[in-house]
Amino acid sequence: MVGTGFEAYARILHPATARRVDPSDIDEWGIPRTVEEGRWRWEEVAGRTGATMHPLVQWLAMTGGEQDPELPGDWSVQSPEQGLLAPDLLAATCEHLAAATATPQDLVAGLWAGHGHLHGGGVPYRSGPRWLLDLPWWQGRRWSLGRGWPIGRRRQSGRQRSPGGSPDGPAISRALRARARRGPFLDWPERAMLRFSTSARELGDPGWPSEAGWVREIDGSPAMTPQLLWPAGHEWALASEIDGDSTIVAGSAELVAAILADPRLEAFPVGPEDALTEDSDLVNGS
Repeated sequence: MVGTGFEAYARILHPATARRVDPSDIDEWGIPRTVEEGRWRWEEVAGRTGATMHPLVQWLAMTGGEQDPELPGDWSVQSPEQGLLAPDLLAATCEHLAAATATPQDLVAGLWAGHGHLHGGGVPYRSGPRWLLDLPWWQGRRWSLGRGWPIGRRRQSGRQRSPGGSPDGPAISRALRARARRGPFLDWPERAMLRFSTSARELGDPGWPSEAGWVREIDGSPAMTPQLLWPAGHEWALASEIDGDSTIVAGSAELVAAILADPRLEAFPVGPEDALTEDSDLVNGS
């Protein structure tokens, strides 16, 4: 999805949410209360399932086919969020992206227009490609899709932000809902994408989704973040396929090395021909 023709590629794994319950502490509905909750890296789950971490690791292969596995010690793990990189992890990534372009103030962002939250419920959509890295028509990084409307910032006085950047309560702006109906759109294969202009500085603040009205209403749902991102200088590209549980960054070897070395990110090197499908994890036997 990020195209070919770049020097190097990194795959950033989206974290999972883990909860531990106390079986002896039952609420009025007969459900054990959650006593501990946190965000886990895949390596934490792999350490408890006996799986092996490697660049093409797949969630279901790692968990023995369980989407939301139950683990020893009264832990349950919710599978990683698909289609987006959490705002704080995107902010961390943007530190490296900003240093790798001559135009950090001039980025193009794409947001999938099929998010049900943009339309007050679910909407029909076409299934996208199952291969994240290789869209041959984008070889050589020959694209020019315009700037689009600014992501924008709006005042959110009195709103409380979570560590991931999301405030409490509904926060998708009316302007964003209207944009989902009328565009402007990216001409993108199999996906309707809204086009925005933004900057590395804006996305480098984990609280930007609440300021811009990109926070979803469902309790516990993370804020929406772009599925596509690249600079006017075309030095790199970032993509989070809407059905994928990882984000791909393509760019220079120096950029990818910086992402791989960042302790805030769980990332692996991949190649432009690598498949990231459910059956591509041959190490863990999928």
